[in-house]
Amino acid sequence: MRVELRLAGAGGQGLITAGIILAEACAKYTDLNVAQTQSYGPESRGGASRADVIISSNEIDYPEVKAPDVLVVMTQEAADKYIPGVKDGGTVIVDTTYVKQLPEAQSKGFKVIEFPISGKARELGREIVANIVALGLLTEATGIVPNDAVMAGVLNRVPKGTEELNKQAFAAGVEAAKGL
Repeated sequence: MRVELRLAGAGGQGLITAGIILAEACAKYTDLNVAQTQSYGPESRGGASRADVIISSNEIDYPEVKAPDVLVVMTQEAADKYIPGVKDGGTVIVDTTYVKQLPEAQSKGFKVIEFPISGKARELGREIVANIVALGLLTEATGIVPNDAVMAGVLNRVPKGTEELNKQAFAAGVEAAKGL
């Protein structure tokens, strides 16, 4: 088993943090191997941002995502750039708060999951937890890493005093995936 994941959007959306949380949860709480890399523009907020995670039951000898099995896109720019590269039959999770149009590359038989991730985070009180909503959605929709492992990873990584908000955000993502 080898699953390649990409979380893409804009700087400030917390996608690199989400990738790190997912990788740490996998490394600490499962017997799977994991590699995580990231890329972001020179701007701290607003520029392109991407986190890649590879999860495998075997040794990972090449840690670069070539064609993701699972893609989370949280901006239109990320959708336009990365959806065409998703593997045939892959899963694309779309934040409909900011992604209004999907590229024509859907002929590959993608499973598309659309949900207003950032909008839901706003409803919870702070859009900054959109990455955790996305993580809950991704975790429940794919089943690659157990929800409790990822939740433990979230609580290990988020700033003190924000644990309850992040629990709510993760639960909102999980519930969204169950309803889709």
